[in-house]
Amino acid sequence: MVKENKPLLLLTNDDGVQAPGLVQWIDAIRSLGEIVVVAPDSPRSGMSSAITAFNPIRAALLKEEEGLTVYSCTGTPVDCVKLALNNLLDRKPDVLLSGINHGSNAGVCVVYSGTIGAAFEGCIAGIPSVGVSLTDHSLSADFSQAMKYGKQVAEKVLANGLPDGTCLNLNVPDIPDVKGLKICSQAKGRWIKEFMEMKDPVGRPVYWLTGEFLNQEPHNTNSDEWALDQGYAALVPLRIDMTDYSFLEKIKDWGNG
Repeated sequence: MVKENKPLLLLTNDDGVQAPGLVQWIDAIRSLGEIVVVAPDSPRSGMSSAITAFNPIRAALLKEEEGLTVYSCTGTPVDCVKLALNNLLDRKPDVLLSGINHGSNAGVCVVYSGTIGAAFEGCIAGIPSVGVSLTDHSLSADFSQAMKYGKQVAEKVLANGLPDGTCLNLNVPDIPDVKGLKICSQAKGRWIKEFMEMKDPVGRPVYWLTGEFLNQEPHNTNSDEWALDQGYAALVPLRIDMTDYSFLEKIKDWGNG
């Protein structure tokens, strides 16, 4: 049960309920309100908006104390959000915070990211939602700057809300002194050299996901990748509605036979 007179914060991630990014994030934002965590029981990176359709999922209560309740879920990040909203919470959250992710979710990574998938799911449900990521995959990463800017954005969202259908993607560079917060657009680019080929014990080829991000607009000073490269935290508003309205107008006559 959560107290009605305090904001309710729903937290999730795609690195797992024990990930340092989430554990430290909880401590950083305890003062903002009542916190309920529903997060995967193990890493679910790259899940995007995947849901579990043909197998049951389970939730285990790991912790319940004043102002904090933590559940572990066997499903995907989106499963965690759906389960929280449908079965585990007794009221609608005031904000959904996904992260802090181990590794960047800038640029085209929003398409693949379980962190952002969870934020999109909150957005679909009409909850102001924010994905927060640090550009360091290490379990020993320093999350202090990500927590600082993540809390700053969370406070703004709690105070002002977000437009219907819009969520936020915050990425923070892995440096000791971030220069500030830049409001950005999503950088245009794609991943290349995406697999490393190796051999299994009997000589058959196996492929490990790797890759390099090719920034196709490195000089765009409005993009998130540029801001991160320059030492700024990058905040990008994202929309659920993916309709290309300008092209929609151009193809209206395609339906005329």
